[in-house]
Amino acid sequence: MNPTCKKRLGAIRLETMKVVAQEEIAPAIFELVLEGEMVEAMRAGQFLHLRVPDDAHLLRRPISISSIDKVKKQCHLIYRIEGAGTAIFSTLSQGDTLDVMGPQGNGFDLSDLDEQNQVLLVGGGIGVPPLLEVAKELHARGVKVVTVLGFATKDAVILETELAQCGQVFVTTDDGSYGIKGNVSVVIKDLDSQFDAVYSCGAPGMMKYINQTFYDHPRAYLSLESRMACGMGACYACVLKVPESETVSQRVCEDGPVFRTGTVVL
Repeated sequence: MNPTCKKRLGAIRLETMKVVAQEEIAPAIFELVLEGEMVEAMRAGQFLHLRVPDDAHLLRRPISISSIDKVKKQCHLIYRIEGAGTAIFSTLSQGDTLDVMGPQGNGFDLSDLDEQNQVLLVGGGIGVPPLLEVAKELHARGVKVVTVLGFATKDAVILETELAQCGQVFVTTDDGSYGIKGNVSVVIKDLDSQFDAVYSCGAPGMMKYINQTFYDHPRAYLSLESRMACGMGACYACVLKVPESETVSQRVCEDGPVFRTGTVVL
């Protein structure tokens, strides 16, 4: 067998990826660096489905891709320990391997944006990581990037420095322990700029706010999280309803995780 243990399942790739590094960047939040051929196919906004290296845990865990380095064939994943499966991931170290399915999902549409455009990124908590690759790619094209981040408290703040390298960053905290007190709406409602595109990822409440605020925007996107089983659209465990339809649904794993505002019911 090929040393990377690659297979193809239709459009889905299975690969044994190597752990390059891992670091705890905030309480219970880890940054995992993986290396493998799969990186060449990754796009901003997609996710990977990771098999827990423990036979007691049958379901894979979906984790968003935070940044992509196609030259080194490395990607960064940032995740929070939520249960036994992600706790096992946090014990991995350099040289270990992971059974990875992906890259999955439709990702963010970053086409046709250049130095003449201005975009807004809105992220909350563990929803911030997938926006980093968006910021990096757009900044490299000369796009003006404005980012608004929301966290519960100072200790939970992540990726502020990295995102600040790509443009202006506003940080809010629910308790006012860092940045601006309140949630992202406190900042967004006072922004005077007209944005050519909006990219967002965060908790359900934040996504509802972005969906309502930019409902009719021609280029505003939500990256949604959901519990999922197969990760390939077959089990329909992660479906969302479509506005004004009782029969049509969208699957977060296959049709998402990125959706245009106004296209799904939150």
